[in-house]
Amino acid sequence: MRYLTLILLFASLNCLAQSHKAQIDAFREKYKNDFLTEKNSPLKKEDLQYLRFYDADSTYRVNAKVELVSNAATFMMPTFIGAAQEYLPYARLKFTLNGTSQTLTVYRSTSLMNVAEYKDYLFLPFTDATNGSDTYGGGRYIDIREGEIKNGALALDFNKAYNPYCAFSPLYSCPKPPAENQLAVAVRAGEKLFGKGH
Repeated sequence: MRYLTLILLFASLNCLAQSHKAQIDAFREKYKNDFLTEKNSPLKKEDLQYLRFYDADSTYRVNAKVELVSNAATFMMPTFIGAAQEYLPYARLKFTLNGTSQTLTVYRSTSLMNVAEYKDYLFLPFTDATNGSDTYGGGRYIDIREGEIKNGALALDFNKAYNPYCAFSPLYSCPKPPAENQLAVAVRAGEKLFGKGH
């Protein structure tokens, strides 16, 4: 009976891993297709072959405790070209990654708050120990919707981390991840360095 239990456990874990990989594959296909439909896209169809990603890894999908930030003041988040964009700290995410406790801040763009399509859009910019070697030196982003936060928790998936447009062209104004969102660990998940220089 114990042997059978172990077999069922491994089969269940294997199904979960396959399901997660399928989710990430679908996410990346949509990500690539968005470059072809976005009006101000930095990439053309022939550039998509140079997009590179880590293999989907469910260990980088973590359960984060969400602590909403109350009475937060807006601030200007610098961009890589020197301008700034206004954001509001929305919540702190607390989780464990690679055996270490981590905290990241999620932000809300004040310019998008009044746009119906994006009013529930939350922005998570971060840097980690892979930047400049395996991944874009300026950090990466994760998009979150308010509805993904349930009962004070969020399934945070670093496999969905993507590069800002600045990773593909110097002509874009991209927010620079704040110092409070610098992770000392290596996040080997999500998008890697673009395989074609600019």
